[in-house]
Formats: sequence, C-alpha cells, structure tokens
Amino acid sequence: MTAVIALDAVSHCFDGEAALTNLSLSVQPGESVALLGPSGAGKSTMLALLDGRLRGWQGQASVLGNQLSATRSPAREIRADIGFIFQEFALVDRLSVYQNVMNGRLGRMKSWPALWGRFGEQDHICVTRALQDTGLSDLAHRRADRLSGGQRQRVAIARCLAQDPELILADEPVSNLDPAHAERILGLITGAARSRGIGVIFSSHQPDLSRRFADRILGLRDGEILFDKRSGRVTSEDTDGLYHGASAATGLRVVS
Repeated sequence: MTAVIALDAVSHCFDGEAALTNLSLSVQPGESVALLGPSGAGKSTMLALLDGRLRGWQGQASVLGNQLSATRSPAREIRADIGFIFQEFALVDRLSVYQNVMNGRLGRMKSWPALWGRFGEQDHICVTRALQDTGLSDLAHRRADRLSGGQRQRVAIARCLAQDPELILADEPVSNLDPAHAERILGLITGAARSRGIGVIFSSHQPDLSRRFADRILGLRDGEILFDKRSGRVTSEDTDGLYHGASAATGLRVVS
C-alpha cells in the first residue's frame, strides 16, 4: 500500500531557529492523524509543508505519491487533490454559503471557466453533496457574514469537501469554538473523511479530543516528534511530557 504522506529526514529553519528537525514518518491511506503539541511545536509548519506552501526545507517529502519541491509550488492539478481547512475559516463574507462552497471547485476547473465562474453540472453535484454532508442545505443562500462561528467553520469544511480531495489537512480547526461545537466540528471532519475513504491530518492543542477523533497521534515539541502512537495508547504521561517538558514515559517514535 502506497503511503499518502512520506517524510524522510525533513528539517526547516525560520531565521536560524529550527522549526522542524529531522522528521521521518509515513501515513497510510484513510488514516486520521492528529498533530498534538504546544504553540511553536511545528504543527502549522508541517501542514504548510504538506500543502506545498513551505519553501527552503531540506530532506525528502512526498504527498499522494508526488514528490514535493522545496523551491516551487506543486502543479495545480496536484494541489487540487489536497484540501485545506484554515483556522480562521477564510470565507468571502459578501457571498452566500453556496457560493463560498462552490469556490472549492475552482482548483478542479480550467483557467478560463474558473475566471468567469462557469461551473458545470458536476460542480453543482459536488457542492450539493458537501452541503448535505455538513448539514448546511437549509443555509445555502444565507450570506456568510450572517453565520455563527460554528456555521462558518462548517462552510469551510463543506468548501474543502466540494473540492473532492484525496487528503484533508486542517490547521487548528476548532481552536476558536466552544467545547460542544469543537467536538461536533472535529467529528464532522473525521467522519466525512472516513465516509469518503480519504485521510485527514489535523493539528490540535486538545489531547482529549485528539484521542477521540484520531486513529493516531504525533506528539510534536520544538520541531521534533516526541511520540508517534495509536490514539488509544497515548497516556497522560505522554501528554504531560509533551506540554511540560519531560520525556514521554513510554518511549520515542513508537507506533503502537
């Protein structure tokens, strides 16, 4: 089985400070993986690398079987296979829910039709399914600036799903939400990915939610992987070590 993500000795520095240090890992198709760790651990940097936006890194990295370059963006058709859910939603407030979700189809279109917004039948089918999957069908014609925070995040998820990606990346997707909405949104992301048979990698500061919704957890601190385990095997000692500076009690880099 070909890994959807493969990193080999990947390192990166910002202004002389290490952001990622000698990372090596493999993620299999359909896995749900949480990147857990404190602020500055390297979670967002890793997601930017996987999304093809990071420059100047060292090592070898491939996503969905395509080798990434440290000097240029992936081809447009390759990037279309990677969906990204942003922490701040990144919606166009003056547009309706339907129009915002339709924006997820732009990467699948040729340049001229995309420029003029000439969407085809398949685009509307994908948007309709994404709205149904996220429970937004009744809000399709409401402007984005009239939505609650939880509704806005669901629109961001629907836009990602409408893209019909093979991999979903999510950067702190529930950090701005209250606990009840955070649980609902994270369940929505991982559940939608599971039903579509695709992988998802999300970053988080919340160990309990990560254990509930991820198959596997990578503990990151100071740009290094402190532990790599099945979520059911992650202990309080592991998370205490991750956030309070002690070594993980059950060992480094063990998938169990």
